[in-house]
Amino acid sequence: MNWKRKSTLCEGAVMMLLLSHMTTALDVPLDPKVLEGLPQPPTITHQSPKDYIIDPRENIVIHCEAKGKPHPSFSWTRNGSHFDVEKDPKVFTKPNSGTLVIDISEEKAEAYEGVYQCTVRNEHGTAVSNNIVIRQSKSPLWSKERNEPVTVQVGVSLILHCRPPMGLPPPIIFWMDNNFQRLPQNSRVSQALNGDLYFSNVLVEDTRNDYICYARFPHTQTIQQKQPITVNVLDVDAMNETVLAAILNDTDILGDRPAAERTPSFMHPTGPNSTSMVLRGETLELECIADGLPTPEISWTRVSGDLPGDRFSFQKFQKMLKIIEVTEADAGDYRCLARNRLGSAQHIITVVVKAAPFWISAPRNLILAPKETGMLICHVGGNPKPTITWSVNGVPIENSPNDPSRKVEDNKIILSDVQAGSSAVYQCNASNEFGYLLANAFVNVLAEPPRVLTPPNNLYQVISNRQAMLDCASFGSPIPKITWFKDGQTAILDGDSYVLHENGSLQINPAQPLNSGKYTCVATNTLGNKENHVFLEVKEPTRILKQPEYKVVQRGSRAVFECKVKHDPSLIPTLTWLKDNGELPDDERFVVDSDSLTIIDVAEEDEGTYTCIMNTTLDKDSASARLTVVEATPTPPIVYERPDPPRDLELTDQREQSVQLTWIPGDEHNSPTQLFLVQYEDSLHQPGVWHNMTEAPGTSATAQLDLSPYVYYSFRVLALNDVGMSEPSTPSRQYRTNPSQPDDNPSDVEVAGTEPNNLVISWKELTGLQSNGPGLQYKVSWRQKETEEDWTSVIVANVSQYVVTGAPTFIPYEVTVQAFNDYGHGPKPGVVFGYSGEDRPMVAPENVKVLVQSSTMAEVHWEPIPPSAVRGRMLGYKVSYWKEKSLQKEDSRPKEKKELTFSGNETEGRLPDLHPYSQYSVNVRAFNGKGDGPANDDLKFETPEGVPGAPAFLRIIDLNLDSLTVEWGPPEDEYGRLTGYTLKYQPINSTDELKEMTLLANETSISLENLKYSTRYMFYLNAMTIKGSGPVVTTAITIVDEALVRPAVETGTESPSHPISPVTQSVQPPFYKARPVGPVFRNVNYSLEEDHAIINWEYTGEENNVYVEYMLDNSKEAWKREAVNGSRTYQLKNLKAGVVYKVRVVANNHADLTVHSTEELLITVPAMASRQVDIATQGWFIGLMCAIALLILVLLIVCFIKRNKGGKYPVKEKEEAHQDPEIQPMKEDDGTFGEYSDTEDHKPLKGSRTPSNGTVKKDDSDDSLVDYGEGGDGQFNEDGSFIGQYSGKKEKDTQEGNESSEAPSPVNAMNSFV
Repeated sequence: MNWKRKSTLCEGAVMMLLLSHMTTALDVPLDPKVLEGLPQPPTITHQSPKDYIIDPRENIVIHCEAKGKPHPSFSWTRNGSHFDVEKDPKVFTKPNSGTLVIDISEEKAEAYEGVYQCTVRNEHGTAVSNNIVIRQSKSPLWSKERNEPVTVQVGVSLILHCRPPMGLPPPIIFWMDNNFQRLPQNSRVSQALNGDLYFSNVLVEDTRNDYICYARFPHTQTIQQKQPITVNVLDVDAMNETVLAAILNDTDILGDRPAAERTPSFMHPTGPNSTSMVLRGETLELECIADGLPTPEISWTRVSGDLPGDRFSFQKFQKMLKIIEVTEADAGDYRCLARNRLGSAQHIITVVVKAAPFWISAPRNLILAPKETGMLICHVGGNPKPTITWSVNGVPIENSPNDPSRKVEDNKIILSDVQAGSSAVYQCNASNEFGYLLANAFVNVLAEPPRVLTPPNNLYQVISNRQAMLDCASFGSPIPKITWFKDGQTAILDGDSYVLHENGSLQINPAQPLNSGKYTCVATNTLGNKENHVFLEVKEPTRILKQPEYKVVQRGSRAVFECKVKHDPSLIPTLTWLKDNGELPDDERFVVDSDSLTIIDVAEEDEGTYTCIMNTTLDKDSASARLTVVEATPTPPIVYERPDPPRDLELTDQREQSVQLTWIPGDEHNSPTQLFLVQYEDSLHQPGVWHNMTEAPGTSATAQLDLSPYVYYSFRVLALNDVGMSEPSTPSRQYRTNPSQPDDNPSDVEVAGTEPNNLVISWKELTGLQSNGPGLQYKVSWRQKETEEDWTSVIVANVSQYVVTGAPTFIPYEVTVQAFNDYGHGPKPGVVFGYSGEDRPMVAPENVKVLVQSSTMAEVHWEPIPPSAVRGRMLGYKVSYWKEKSLQKEDSRPKEKKELTFSGNETEGRLPDLHPYSQYSVNVRAFNGKGDGPANDDLKFETPEGVPGAPAFLRIIDLNLDSLTVEWGPPEDEYGRLTGYTLKYQPINSTDELKEMTLLANETSISLENLKYSTRYMFYLNAMTIKGSGPVVTTAITIVDEALVRPAVETGTESPSHPISPVTQSVQPPFYKARPVGPVFRNVNYSLEEDHAIINWEYTGEENNVYVEYMLDNSKEAWKREAVNGSRTYQLKNLKAGVVYKVRVVANNHADLTVHSTEELLITVPAMASRQVDIATQGWFIGLMCAIALLILVLLIVCFIKRNKGGKYPVKEKEEAHQDPEIQPMKEDDGTFGEYSDTEDHKPLKGSRTPSNGTVKKDDSDDSLVDYGEGGDGQFNEDGSFIGQYSGKKEKDTQEGNESSEAPSPVNAMNSFV
């Protein structure tokens, strides 16, 4: 953008933001991108406090952190001398830092006490830190002392001294007993600021031996304890002489007699006056402790003035006045007054306020361009007045090299005509007897072009009528000037709703929707300029349009609170409901919808205030209503009625266009008023008609009314509660407003022509209320669009339309309608665009051509008419075509003309559904909003031949036992010259070849002989032209049955894509023909084959959505549907045997509504004969069983061989190997004895079974176990074989062993394979 040219165009109206170096310092920005490569003198960013008390148990850490470009170096001084860190192994500095870390783990901390100062320097200057005083914290022990018991007479005053050791920092004092319980304090007994415990008067119960003073040292977290003090309080009058004498001999008693009642006197401070000094900003604590009996009460006042607002408090039972953040105004005299019933005493404390130096304005860093001027100001306060000294780069300014551009004036340094390379750091030191302040401020001489620091393309979003603040933070040297532009055009001036701030920000207050847009800020200095773009979106506020209303509901009923909201559509709202300012109960009875809260089954605990809060990302709105729960059947019942009308209407605060209306509400009749409705009557324009004006909350009795000019107002108010609306109040007195010019122009302005040569301008007239004055008229202006001609105007009144005649046809116009009256014109009207009237198109389309695509489809092409001939809004073209005649035969049917519409500027279209072998005519015409233009001359074209229709009928005649005659009729629609017929026939449910015959075109019957007796035949017939074969006509007949009965045979049609050979099963009845419903379905029949049925039909309708529907007979289920996709036959599969089905064929329109249907066919699927084959007779099964038996036999033989091949040991060898039978342990897991058999040879067969206890019962064997040894003692192997102990009958042993084992059966052997 050429900003110089813009400034010229704006004629110097742009206001720059000027930052004066004399009054405002320019800080170096923290943005790393800006800091990179920008030279900067050192700046100390962190340092330890001036008074640094260290813990001797921890390392000493003295902070000194700084920044600068280049990064600065650090050095230290200690007690005014250079502190060489590198020479002390206990001291080191942190990397890239000046922070000192001193390791005192093996060193006493006292060795490093002193005054430290950090110096930070780089090539652009030197900065210094405060003097940091390092002191070790101390917690000394209590000095040894012996506390004598204190004996006092009852009623006297007493002071117990603490005298804690002086620590660093000072300790915290408190009194406790031996049980570490704080001693009770009150208005009689209290602790003073110095730690002493004061008794205004003592009581006998004050006697105890464990008054202990404790001192807690916060830095070391240690507590020191004073020796306990014993206090004995005597009541001499209550003692006998013997006891008293004993006590007097051993103890010194404070007071001769019990103290009598006395007036107050001050124990601390003493005397009538004292002085207290406090520093500004610290806390002042004034203390008064009084002696007296009864115990005095203390009060405080200021002698001249009041105590300082909310900064003071009374503590320690009114004995201490505490004032925080003391100022100079707190100096003066304060009176403490001690009073009891016998009298009073007072003490005056004079407070003197001093002040250590404090900043009024610390010097700020300066960034100056060469040749510029700046000032450093060190403005401090203090009492006494501080002394100010200046240093430059750590050297007193009087000792630094002379600089002619620098001038020192007390607390100011003025720099003028600075030169490049003169950057430095200046120190200001302000001190008095109470302290000092030290500040570093650098002067950085830079020459930098402007930079805008605000991120580009920021999006600001605000709510309408609120403040918008657009940022434009910048940096540069010299300081850039900031200029703002809106939408890249006119510069924004400081004024009206725009405020330009010194920091470059642009404030818009209030922001309106028209303020939305793109804003550009430009930062300019002598080295260049930089611009940045931001965007502002002003959103509509969120408003609750329908607030929740006060509800009185019965317990157990339903309560509904509505909360309808309007918000900016680009903001996402969130609706929240609260009950009594808390969350809704976690109860399913509370149902929250998008704009309502419903409480189901209202209970008593639901009563309360419900608030709906609508939040967006920018604003929110809320509204509340109360729910009152009443009994379902109150006794006695509460009568709810409509409220009485308000009364005593008054008009106050009367202005030109507003007035305040007040009233007194009527009786609410047990139902609170929800709102008041204010109505008005305009007796000047609409006398007797009352209009709603505004609503006021039910808790209000006033409304501020905005008025229109030139209206004679009367007002009335109605009240609304849950029962209904009250009667209107008595009208107020009449209030008349003065006339003025209209505020609005007519709305709904429309421009359109009704005739080819006119322009009709219509609008919605202003109402009498909108007229604002007498003599309301309208100025109607018009001119052709995009021309330089003058506006033509006319003045009309009391009309809402004006017709301009003689206008050219369909020409765009600009129109305005402005209202005015006797007092002036309304606002500038908006321009409305429209066209004059249309006329029909002048010419017909030219070069109309027809391209025949097929026997049923053609394309028509044309050239569009010229735009000048349209004379209106071009809507498209209409193509009309009709059939002239058939090229084969005379057609007596009427010629139906069809019309197709093509929108826009299309120049071609398709003509569908043509009849083959026919002559057609076609024409094309354009049309617009006025109507159709002329059509071109009719263009004739012919369609080629197509496939013929189905033969008119097919029937069987002259039926004999082995012959018949087939007769048919020519197709009704031949669509060309017939070349012949094809007849096919075949026995049903037979594998015989399908026989086919070709017949001449003039034949209509043929006799067939040598047919099979008692056989059902299916016949297929179709006609042919040179284009191919037409649809097939079918019929079926059984020779024996039909020959004897000779019934009439019906026909059906189908349209297969290729010849088919259906196989059907003859059932009784063999064939049903559905009576057609309407003319579109004919010759419906079916045939059956095992689990499916073939449905055939003839269809001549236009709908393409044809379905076969079927269901079980007598079933209540819905029809099942199958689409047929344009075919004339369909096969229903997977039908259940022995079940009756209902079947029908339907045609649906594009809305999927049935428009044609056949009657229902009842199809009985026959039960099929069992075709299961006995598997036992199948060769493969017999072979498999033989193979399995052979395999089992082989396995058994192997098992028996393995068991008998000699794996056992003789008994003798067993005895020799195992002399001691105890060596053979019994198995712990299964109870069996150890075995002698070979583990490899005597593994049990799979499927064999062994007794669980390893023995065989007597009943299980025919032989006695006695035959094999002593008493039948024996063992079994794992396979169940028995081993005799002392018998020599080895054969019998072997035999018995084999018999005792259960051999695996073939069944078990087979199971093992499973």
